[in-house]
Amino acid sequence: MSSGATEVVRLLTVRGETLAVAESLTGGLVAAEVTAVPGASQAFRGSVTAYATELKHRLLGVDATLLAERGAVDPQVAAEMAAGVRKALGADWGIATTGVAGPEPQDGKPVGTVFVAVDGPSAPDSEASGGATGGGKVTALRLNGGRAEIRKESVRSVLALLLEGLASEQTGNERAQDTERNGGF
Repeated sequence: MSSGATEVVRLLTVRGETLAVAESLTGGLVAAEVTAVPGASQAFRGSVTAYATELKHRLLGVDATLLAERGAVDPQVAAEMAAGVRKALGADWGIATTGVAGPEPQDGKPVGTVFVAVDGPSAPDSEASGGATGGGKVTALRLNGGRAEIRKESVRSVLALLLEGLASEQTGNERAQDTERNGGF
């Protein structure tokens, strides 16, 4: 279990918030990492491993036209997976992984192309959202190494992205409370 997963569970539990996970190339590794943390049941709602492209549409609500035109390895697909699992499983936060772990390229994308996404309760500023809709953010990764290394780094990266989202959400709430205390100034 990683320190990232431990910190995610700790922060979500303290805040009384929940997490849902949508995975493709990681095949359940993110969910396994989170649930390895003692007390994860306080925050973890569940996961959907949508390895097959049509399941991304059917179970997670990813736009079928988007999948047909761009394939499953796409930043907008990652964003829609995160938002879709969040909605489907009734969680405060949704995270997603999609990409090419190898050994062969997929949808014209080289091995190591990965997109990780987070969708949370409030939208970050539009510039930081990477074009994602709603309260989401997507990070594009170009990873090196074998299949196992690419999948492991994808898990680490999506948990790090969630921690960033949790930190910025906390900072935003603290700013709002401070503004209230100071009479709106």
